Amino acid sequence: GMARKDLISFSSDEDGEIQGDPNKSDRPLAGITPNRRSSSPVGGIAKTLGSLSSQMDRASELERQLLEGQKVVELDPSQIDDSFVRDRLEADPEVERDFVQQIDEHGQLVPILVRPNPAQKGRMQVAFGHRRLRAARSLNRKVKAVVRELNDEQLVVLQGQENSARTNLSYIERALFAARLEDQKFKRNVIISALKVDRAAVSKMIKLIKELPVELIVAIGAAPGTGRRKWMELAELAKLVDWKPLREMLSADNIAVLTSDERFEFVLRSAKKAIKPKKPKMVVQHVEHVPVTIRSTKSGTTFTVNGAKAPGFDEFLKAQLNSLYADYMKERGE
Repeated sequence: GMARKDLISFSSDEDGEIQGDPNKSDRPLAGITPNRRSSSPVGGIAKTLGSLSSQMDRASELERQLLEGQKVVELDPSQIDDSFVRDRLEADPEVERDFVQQIDEHGQLVPILVRPNPAQKGRMQVAFGHRRLRAARSLNRKVKAVVRELNDEQLVVLQGQENSARTNLSYIERALFAARLEDQKFKRNVIISALKVDRAAVSKMIKLIKELPVELIVAIGAAPGTGRRKWMELAELAKLVDWKPLREMLSADNIAVLTSDERFEFVLRSAKKAIKPKKPKMVVQHVEHVPVTIRSTKSGTTFTVNGAKAPGFDEFLKAQLNSLYADYMKERGE
């Protein structure tokens, strides 16, 4: 889709290998202008790296070549660390399998974006493409990547924007991402550009995560079909319910096999059941010298005649009701 093109431009030639688009080599990546240097072909890098023996040489050679910016390189997945902010809950194993199979059959069509890991020399850190990286790990093959010097803010904005471009993060995953960025002390405007939503939406996401126990969210999962309104409803109940037993129910085998949307519905239903309906307040009155008890609640009033003390008084009252009601209506002017 177009959204991804804003981030990084690639053209694919006949044999499926990916090269940087020569017409767009100086196109800045989301406001980051790459260093313009030579553009030696990708294959050359892979060969050079292959011929270097020690891990140390490989790492420094990698750094030297990758900092040239613009090119797609092939990296060993074991050299790449995950982003410092998680953006997904556990992936659906079936979807994951299909994804790996797709890459196995057609190759990796779009490179991932990494930066040199600021915490560990010689290692990389992924900004986006976590699933492609996992697939490469499980297929035991190199992963195509573009390497950029990115600061933390640029990394999370690109990670977030790339997720928006693919629009396959669920509402709760995006809310968690927002809350994690907030925890990492990122400013609101960074969170807003990472999630591409307005300030009010970000506030709602962060508030929601404060109200729901994170382990409950994790136990439910990504729930791709469940939107903001339903999660807010659950958060309202969260204030009134003891989650521990619910959390335990979720780990039962029969629940674990449900889809995450079904688990969400199960939790919502159980939470509603767990709220004890409040007994309505009842006011009991006695009228002096009259053997009748009057019980009033919000919804209505009952008069109970004490049959032992006043046998037949109930029938007498019933006979009077029509004329009493007529008097009442006349008084109201109707």
